[in-house]
Amino acid sequence: MDIKRAKQEIENTVRAYLATDDTGTPLIPPVRQRPILLMGPPGIGKTQIMEQIARDCGIALVAYTITHHTRQSAVGLPFIRHRHYAGVDRSVTEYTMSEIIASCYEKMEQTGLKNGILFIDEINCVSETLAPTMLQFLQGKTFGNQPVPAGWVIVAAGNPPEYNKSVRDFDLVTLDRVRRIDIEPELSVWQEYARAHRLHPGITAYLELRPQHFYKIENDVDGPKFVTARGWEDLSAYLQAAGALSLPADEEVIGQYLRHPEVARDFAAYWALYQKYRADYGVEDILQGKPFDAVLDRALNAAFDERMSLVSLLLAGLNTRFAKARQTDEATDACYQQLRAFKRSLNGDITDPAAVFAAQCDDYEAQLEAGKTSGRLTAAQIAAHTRAAALMRGWGKKLDPAMDNDEAFDTVRAGFNAQVRRREEAVAAAGDALEAAFDFMERAFPDTQEMVVFVNELALGPDSAAFLAENECERFTQYSQSLLLNQKQDELLAELERNDLRRSEGSLAF
Repeated sequence: MDIKRAKQEIENTVRAYLATDDTGTPLIPPVRQRPILLMGPPGIGKTQIMEQIARDCGIALVAYTITHHTRQSAVGLPFIRHRHYAGVDRSVTEYTMSEIIASCYEKMEQTGLKNGILFIDEINCVSETLAPTMLQFLQGKTFGNQPVPAGWVIVAAGNPPEYNKSVRDFDLVTLDRVRRIDIEPELSVWQEYARAHRLHPGITAYLELRPQHFYKIENDVDGPKFVTARGWEDLSAYLQAAGALSLPADEEVIGQYLRHPEVARDFAAYWALYQKYRADYGVEDILQGKPFDAVLDRALNAAFDERMSLVSLLLAGLNTRFAKARQTDEATDACYQQLRAFKRSLNGDITDPAAVFAAQCDDYEAQLEAGKTSGRLTAAQIAAHTRAAALMRGWGKKLDPAMDNDEAFDTVRAGFNAQVRRREEAVAAAGDALEAAFDFMERAFPDTQEMVVFVNELALGPDSAAFLAENECERFTQYSQSLLLNQKQDELLAELERNDLRRSEGSLAF
């Protein structure tokens, strides 16, 4: 199955294992709660989905790559304990708590969450001395003599033997005690992930054109050649940072992430063209509503790859503006809640409103840190609250202990009103750019596949979809309704064709 389906299967399993009846008894007895064994090629995103599942379920996560451990760190160190058996004092070997089990208890203390996932990666690639411990872990849910804490679900992951020479096969006894899920790379699923996590549009555009280069692992006389989902995502992060810092990204740099020479060379060539198209077409000028007649003929006569790259560049410019509008909006909303709280606090007998607001800022930042530690906040939520905290601190610096309550509130409100204006400016800038982009698209690519891609990506992108949900765009509505009608017509025609085929097969049967 693909990684998306695997994530849902694991999440369903976690919820089922943690569910109890009205007496607190687990719906599935612990002895029947099989550990999950997730098997799939490297770099496909196994660790990342565990982080998402833990956050979605509101539970903790402890993740280990077991190949980094020795038997002592996994099992614990031996020590001598004196026991009295049958009237005789005896020395007995016991073991300290496993570092891995201890990490579960530490995570519970850090987060206040009693339930969690213990994720062990590369479980079938351990050393010979650690292999029996891993079998015991999967069969008995213990490390040495230390059981996994109650309320913790075990998920292990490994690589099939064709990807790793160090792989050890599990015996039948072990396999009969786990739920094995086999996953394979699937570009369409990864594209959903890439869109949701705002990966570099140059990469997503390239893989739309070269889907065969998404995931490749080959071996020849010079060793393995490979490109994985992890490689594309890590390259995306570098390209985004390189763009912000004006750093070069040539074939050598790209080849450090894409360890398949042919793919690295091909993407490097595409990347150079992608950068060139941005300048040649004056994408920012188009989005700012400047005349584009000079580049219109080139767009009309360009090859398909170039046209799709241009659409990607327009979307990238729009998404930058949509993201700014979203970020400004989220920070503004967070500040509004704090402004209301400050107003309520001033209704009491307050003699130093500046100190009250400073204490409110301290409490807000403490809650933010607690959310980070527990893992309950997404990266976007952390960013929004961090921006809000910085704005509030800036307003607080303008407060004076000599101010009365009304003066203090008016000072904070003035800062908030300035933030509201910044939000309105960001929204207006994004809306204007969207109209300018439609002006160009209608002239360059009317009723073509490029317009279909443009509108679909606007509808699916996390920043664009959020913007369009709050801000009306008549042309987007017009085109999306037209595309939906065409899609329904295509589905109807496909259904009619299936019915015709069934009828023809039925007649042949007689």
